[in-house]
Amino acid sequence: MILPPAMLGVFGGGQLGRYFVMAAHELGYRVMVVDPDRDSPAGRIADVHLLADYDDLHTIERMAADCAAVTTEFENVPADSLAYLARFLPVRPDAEALRICQDRSAEKSFLKAHGFPHAPYADIRGPDDIERVQDGLFPGILKVARGGYDGKGQTWVRGRAEALAAYRQLEDEACVLERRMALEGEISVVLARDAAGRIGCFPASESRHRQGILDLSIAPAPGNLGAEAREIAEGIAERIGYVGALCVEFFVVAGRLYVNEIAPRPHNSGHYSLDACVTNQFEQQVRALCGLPLGDTRAHCAALMVNLLGDLWYSDGAAGGEQEPDWGKLLALPNLKLHLYGKRGARPGRKMGHFTLLGADLDALRETAMAARAALGIRDE
Repeated sequence: MILPPAMLGVFGGGQLGRYFVMAAHELGYRVMVVDPDRDSPAGRIADVHLLADYDDLHTIERMAADCAAVTTEFENVPADSLAYLARFLPVRPDAEALRICQDRSAEKSFLKAHGFPHAPYADIRGPDDIERVQDGLFPGILKVARGGYDGKGQTWVRGRAEALAAYRQLEDEACVLERRMALEGEISVVLARDAAGRIGCFPASESRHRQGILDLSIAPAPGNLGAEAREIAEGIAERIGYVGALCVEFFVVAGRLYVNEIAPRPHNSGHYSLDACVTNQFEQQVRALCGLPLGDTRAHCAALMVNLLGDLWYSDGAAGGEQEPDWGKLLALPNLKLHLYGKRGARPGRKMGHFTLLGADLDALRETAMAARAALGIRDE
């Protein structure tokens, strides 16, 4: 076990990194954050903030010298950086897991090879691949293989001609063409797995999106698919040999689960665990990284989490642009927990915070959440 006050390293300085730093500090660890943004939320509260790119050799060597273990807060860290560090200290998740999860083609191939349910797809490396795909993949979604998130790098296409045009607009990047599914809903499962193969799985949550960005999460997920989703997510973690915090997102189609994406990190849909669970997803990430026993993942109540995007800062159309929302409307609710990420500069679509409502009755939580959203100016479409 790696015990406090050891220095832990994390690639990435966003809100997920910020919560990792907070969890590590609560357990007595020190944290080194690597992020090129001087104002990154995690970097501002870390013990050490290295302003550098994720493949900077001098920075990587300093991490190897000063850190006891290293993790990531997002999937697009160069896998080669992790592989190099792994020669000197524990790196969790490892480079191979990251290579699978940061490339949609590799991820789909992994799911197919191991028999996990997924949408029909085809790898697209050039216009000829689009010409050869089966008609059954249309209508579909053309997704860049690397780098897309929150709906970015994705285009709906009704047929071959639209797919070719979209591929050109994506500047001929490697892509995946996935058949568009008739969604009934979406479910997410967050878990942590340690180096001995033990898994702590959080209750599955229902996810609802708006314009490709998570809008709200409901935990536990209504219906009877939560146990199956957890079983599949645990199987994925075992097959990859994953160590750390992991999220598996599912589509629900005709009452069946299909794996949408694997995120090798804590996840927005697991934020409810900060307030509703005995151990939250970020403490689990610290525990898995350091070889500590995993914590108890039980929820002590139901929870409904709502994302707060930068659009709120402009929702009243006030002259002069950005204006702080009236948080007093949320803080007046005794069962609501407000989380703001400390980001400087709101912009539409940017995740600036979230709030979580806690209680025993999900219907009552939904009613309160809708009223709270409306009071802030979040309009349902």
